[in-house]
Amino acid sequence: MQEVILVNEVDESIGSMEKMEAHEKALLHRAFSVFLFNKRGEMLLQKRAASKYHSPSLWTNACCSHPMPGEETEQAALRRLEEELGFTTSINKAFHFTYKAVFDNGLTEHEFDHVFVGEYEGAMQLNTEEVSEVCYKTMADIKAEIEHNAGSYTEWFKIAFPLLEEWLQQNRSTYAAA
Repeated sequence: MQEVILVNEVDESIGSMEKMEAHEKALLHRAFSVFLFNKRGEMLLQKRAASKYHSPSLWTNACCSHPMPGEETEQAALRRLEEELGFTTSINKAFHFTYKAVFDNGLTEHEFDHVFVGEYEGAMQLNTEEVSEVCYKTMADIKAEIEHNAGSYTEWFKIAFPLLEEWLQQNRSTYAAA
């Protein structure tokens, strides 16, 4: 049974709850999203496995999940990179945002999402229970695909993407190729 950290609107922990129950009750909980780029500034995307309980077979960022109670958010992000894609790399906290998305199966993601950014272009060992495929795409190509085929991407990715674009504009020196 996986638990998530329940938080208030400023990300202060107010307890924990079993993950599915938190999603059924639409309670705000801590999450993270990792965005990775190769040296050409292309973003690593993953296609979620068809067996995922929500947003199956949709494209999204390198990885995302929830830290466990007592686990630091950055450490959880590195753990999930290893579990889903078979590698770790240096990541830096970029920004955070809160979102709420209701899914067809009655579950709701209501998350205080910590966004991490990094670079990677090496070997990957995909966990096929989590990820069906990966690819790198330019920001411009992703933006065009979201505009023309939004249903191919996860809800949180469509919310985070323009926030990430803005962050990259303000931090161009850090991720110059992006």
